[in-house]
Amino acid sequence: MIKNISNLGDAALYCDFGAEVNKQINSEVIKYFNTIREKNIKGINNLTPSYNKLIISYDLNLTSFNKIKEEIEKLTQSETSKSISKNLEIPVCCDESFSLDMERLEKKLNLKRDEILENFFNKEFFCYMTGFIAGMPFLGDLDEQMRAQRLETPRVKVPKGSVGMTEQFANIYTFESPGGWNIIGNTPLEVFDSSKQKEPNLINPGDTVKFKQITLEEYKNYNE
Repeated sequence: MIKNISNLGDAALYCDFGAEVNKQINSEVIKYFNTIREKNIKGINNLTPSYNKLIISYDLNLTSFNKIKEEIEKLTQSETSKSISKNLEIPVCCDESFSLDMERLEKKLNLKRDEILENFFNKEFFCYMTGFIAGMPFLGDLDEQMRAQRLETPRVKVPKGSVGMTEQFANIYTFESPGGWNIIGNTPLEVFDSSKQKEPNLINPGDTVKFKQITLEEYKNYNE
């Protein structure tokens, strides 16, 4: 449940669900996000969910902080109990040409390449949020022994489709972008498609993801 609602600048409010990052709290964030979006509350023009927060932006010409706060507080548990989620399988190639940081991870984690990949591909991930670049999913939770810090010096360009790890999360770079995550592979899937205006994201908050390892040949032929 929401612990606190406060102002965020002149035309946004901040719903705080707590300090922890876990599935239970994030599921509450997603439920409120989906419910508020479906209700089409007058004046709200943007919703931004994160691990444990929800930012609601609004048009001051149409509404106010107090009106939006009152609408949010009126939502009952039954109204926010529905959450639509998908189970997805994402193919990943971990050929040496794609696994840019495998050697670094072997040293940092004190694990062999096969051990890292076995753990990664046996894991079921939960999408907490998307962001940083359009459609990029933040997927948790990596096991303790798989958690490594970001690169000391971020890359200027991380290839589109790169699959990375840092701390408790895995992610997928939906565009070529600067970044400091530990890259272990690449997916041929289009994870974000701007031509699909209603649903450009393949992976959304609340979805469950399992990665499937594919060969370089399968990767090259995937979209044919």
